[in-house]
Amino acid sequence: MGHRFFAPPDQISSPVIFLAADEAHHLTKVLRIGAGALVRVFDGEGREYECQVEVAARSRVELAILRELVDRVETPLHLTLAQALIKSDKFDWVTQKVTELGVSRIIPLVTTHSEVLRSEEHGEKRIKRWERISLEALKQCGRRRLVEIAQPMSWEQYLTSESSAVRVVLAERGGRTLGSVAAEMLAPPESVSLAIGPEGGWDEREIEMATAHGVVPVHLGPRILRTETAAIAAATLVQFLFGDLGEA
Repeated sequence: MGHRFFAPPDQISSPVIFLAADEAHHLTKVLRIGAGALVRVFDGEGREYECQVEVAARSRVELAILRELVDRVETPLHLTLAQALIKSDKFDWVTQKVTELGVSRIIPLVTTHSEVLRSEEHGEKRIKRWERISLEALKQCGRRRLVEIAQPMSWEQYLTSESSAVRVVLAERGGRTLGSVAAEMLAPPESVSLAIGPEGGWDEREIEMATAHGVVPVHLGPRILRTETAAIAAATLVQFLFGDLGEA
């Protein structure tokens, strides 16, 4: 696949692409790519181009577009992962892996037993970090659309604002299987929202609130999974049942 870089649409003026400072530094100083090399650039909104490096200077990188790539790499499913806040390194890992699995949106949840963001400034720094982690995962896995990292919200805010066609919450006890939810559908949904609890689990009142808002409790079998394992397993199953992981 070769080296891939990100340039938002306002940096693309066909047939030329200009890389921002951080991407230009990565191309010239980290990878030491010079003029004449072939690279790929995606715009975060679904387009990707094969390009030739025309100028590779410290302060300026200019690429010539050779062709637009039209193969499909994004899942047709708009999948939202609402992940309760967990220890920073674990949330980092979840962000990376669900980006690879095709998640469209990540919502950090503040729940009864979740980790606490100590200040608004600290929270903004973590969001920027998750955006960088997700972008690097996009480059690695070949996706072309940026993952939206939402502002942290409370469980109540999530329940009253999330409008996906299918909304499920992973419960430690009880609930249905994702397969049984899928079996009742006449056609695959366009959007699914999946909520994963914290390391301390859901408070019983939170599950009651979820069902009162039409969110379906589901489980992943008899074993108790760590929250980060559950996020990856559930996202994979949702993509298999409703997205493109089940395609031949």
